[in-house]
Amino acid sequence: MAKGSWLKRLLAVCLLVVGVFLRVDSARSAEPQDEWKKIIEAAKKEGKIVAGGPPTAILRQKYKETFEKRFAVELELVSAPGPQNAGRATAEFKAGVRYFDVLHGGSGTLEPLVYDNVLAPFSDYMILPEIKDPRQWWGGHMWEDNVKTNRFIYSFSADFSTPPFYNTDLVKPGELSSYDDLLLPKWKGKIGFFEPRMPSAGQGLWGFLMKIKGKDFLQKLAEQNLFISRDGKQIADALAKGTLAVGLGVSQRFVDPYIKTGLPIKPLMSIKEGMGGSNGFGTVAVMKNAPHPNAAKVYINWLLGKEGQDLYGRALTQGTRRLDVETKWLAKFDSAAAKDVMTPEEFEKVRFYGEDIITEWREPGGESSCAGPPSG
Repeated sequence: MAKGSWLKRLLAVCLLVVGVFLRVDSARSAEPQDEWKKIIEAAKKEGKIVAGGPPTAILRQKYKETFEKRFAVELELVSAPGPQNAGRATAEFKAGVRYFDVLHGGSGTLEPLVYDNVLAPFSDYMILPEIKDPRQWWGGHMWEDNVKTNRFIYSFSADFSTPPFYNTDLVKPGELSSYDDLLLPKWKGKIGFFEPRMPSAGQGLWGFLMKIKGKDFLQKLAEQNLFISRDGKQIADALAKGTLAVGLGVSQRFVDPYIKTGLPIKPLMSIKEGMGGSNGFGTVAVMKNAPHPNAAKVYINWLLGKEGQDLYGRALTQGTRRLDVETKWLAKFDSAAAKDVMTPEEFEKVRFYGEDIITEWREPGGESSCAGPPSG
């Protein structure tokens, strides 16, 4: 056989093989998109999704402008504190009622639902390749239930626990440089604390203080006649009026309206003990046997996509772990997304959320009787 003829045949075979691989690869890449289109069509037929979400009106407005408009699926957002939605969803599930599809929460909010066996494996709802790909996420995929093999609660945010807020008319610069300064007699009856015996920023801070300062410190802090409340707005209002000098465990969204109107509230960023790593209100789970399963898949993949993460983070003033979402705007709130200031390995040293932390520190801290009864 002539050399030229042999080379032509070899080239033809190579091109044939390459063509087969390209067709197979093209078919494989088309499969997720075809599946996604079918899921969207099925979601439209279901007509709606019910999500238990954070108590912020702006999120409901933004959802209507984005998610509902994009997918033609009604998104009913049940805005309430995480434990309230979680408790309701569990009670309804046990009674045979399927109302919620998706639940959002903060650290410790959704863990009881894992033990009650009312959540679906979360990976079943991650459809799009970009959502499944851990390389899209700072630190890879992270889970709130990070002890057991099964994964039910996805954690998509990583920033830092809410700082103390103070009334600038009552607290002079430098007066509060350490949590130890809160034990001074002048602050007795002037400190507000978000309820630490329920999953919340208050419980997170209480557990953090137990870890770094010890139980004796918490006992002394409780003796300062803390104003304990389950209502962050109530603490923020008291701060603005000067009834309280300091608010602890109060989320940014409660104080923002007062700060924006020029009232004398500022975050205390110079506290020497620092703040623990937080995931804010940045966890999500899907109910087992969700009434709108396809709509839930559409919502989860949109939420964890670029648009959903940007919208949710701005509404809640918290930092997403998604790498292609810009988060440096948090600086104007004296905050930062963890991905903008440290490595995942560094964050692991200050992380104060996750099932391991909840079991060892947050829940034991919250169960302490030092906090006394709620005041409001």
